[in-house]
Amino acid sequence: MSSVPNKSEKKEEEQNSVDISLLDIFQLLELFIVLLNEQAWRYMGLRVDPRTNEICKDLAKAQVAIECISSIVDKIESNIDNVEKQRLRSLLTDLQINFSQQMK
Repeated sequence: MSSVPNKSEKKEEEQNSVDISLLDIFQLLELFIVLLNEQAWRYMGLRVDPRTNEICKDLAKAQVAIECISSIVDKIESNIDNVEKQRLRSLLTDLQINFSQQMK
């Protein structure tokens, strides 16, 4: 059974999509952090891959994702407010703690 989106579903999709060309560099970097964060959790084997519906553990890739997040946070923290800085540092700490637990 094939599902073809109707007009209202297409309109909702368009409203939910973001034109990344309109984002400034700091917004783009925060978007990258969100994407890398999700991948890191998957690579640690702590979240299911939605494409395959399976757990796939690859700690080397998780480490790369976490290191990239750390680097990006270091670069942007002087340009974001304290609340956002704390949120990103917390996100990073959670990843690092869980990564070290997965390494055991």
